[in-house]
Amino acid sequence: MATYLVGDVQGCYGDLCNLLSDAKFNLKHDTLFLAGDLVARGPESLEVLRMVKEMGDSARCVLGNHDLHLLAVAQGFSKVKQQDRTSPIFDAPDGDSLLTWLSQQPLLIHHQQSSGQFPGFVMTHAGIAPQWDLSTAKKCAAEVEAVLQSKKLPWLLKNMYSNQPDLWSDKLEGIDRYRFIINAFTRMRYCHSDGALDMACKYPPSHDGVRELKLTPWFSVKRKKKIKEALVFGHWAALGGVIDNNLIGLDTGCVWGGSLTMMRWEDQKVFSVHCPVHA
Repeated sequence: MATYLVGDVQGCYGDLCNLLSDAKFNLKHDTLFLAGDLVARGPESLEVLRMVKEMGDSARCVLGNHDLHLLAVAQGFSKVKQQDRTSPIFDAPDGDSLLTWLSQQPLLIHHQQSSGQFPGFVMTHAGIAPQWDLSTAKKCAAEVEAVLQSKKLPWLLKNMYSNQPDLWSDKLEGIDRYRFIINAFTRMRYCHSDGALDMACKYPPSHDGVRELKLTPWFSVKRKKKIKEALVFGHWAALGGVIDNNLIGLDTGCVWGGSLTMMRWEDQKVFSVHCPVHA
């Protein structure tokens, strides 16, 4: 039995199949954890959703920003982006059931099986806000998940599009609180000196523009209470993947002609397949 962690698939179904084959993934015995953004700019988002759903307990995923956008499009609150290839999902006979299944997925997964120096891992799509310890992060994720899985789903999807508030406070309430939580878990990359989230910059940390703006990657901001578990995330293709201390960044830009990357948790072995340009 092995545990595999994979980065943003973005509708690259064939690449995912090749990667699982290379790693000799066993559906009966192994478990696959996916870091969100199952869908969007690759050619086969429908096939990816079907595959992961049909894997049942052998696959677990967190929601990414593109996954939430797909749900908002399905509700009529947004339009399919020009580069997205998700339209076949809405025409598929099982489209509604796939979208319902997607809305039931979590924002955070805490896997408590130890490996090496780590007592376990925490997977989110973008990361964990530096103001949060693990307990707070899990509580915040549960709050939004409860809304996503309720009759208030349309209301949340309609009102989630905003970069404000950008600074966390325990006193945040209602849609302001939910927006910050969603942005932190699914869109965050950088923070300003006061801890506020920056939603505009997508450059790698070495870029001159990052220094000029005095931005700090979310994972480099000092936390009041350190999270001992490994932090597993995707979302940030410009990082090129990172495995450093307790950070495991798995988005290596498969949809942009990069690669699709997966780690086997038990021995930290990394598997990767080169991908053609899809976007």
